[in-house]
Amino acid sequence: MEDQFGSDFITISDEDGTEYELEVLSTLEYNGSSYLAVVPAGEDTEELEVSILKSIEEDGEPILCAIEDEEELQTVYDLIMDALYAEEDMEE
Repeated sequence: MEDQFGSDFITISDEDGTEYELEVLSTLEYNGSSYLAVVPAGEDTEELEVSILKSIEEDGEPILCAIEDEEELQTVYDLIMDALYAEEDMEE
């Protein structure tokens, strides 16, 4: 994670230096790790696929990475989706 533009948007860079602006839909603390549900910023969030990224620390810096363990990914995805739908229900 390089820059934060408030609580809802972040800019990340890949290993080639390409920057991506993402909208953070939700964050989750689970089993001592932090996870973010993100979509590309400025896109229609109703039709986009949500990406789940894990925050790890590398050389003292926070890094966002893909979750490679399918079971971990499914568990975190289910928890985040439950939280997002609960928030929607509360707003109605």
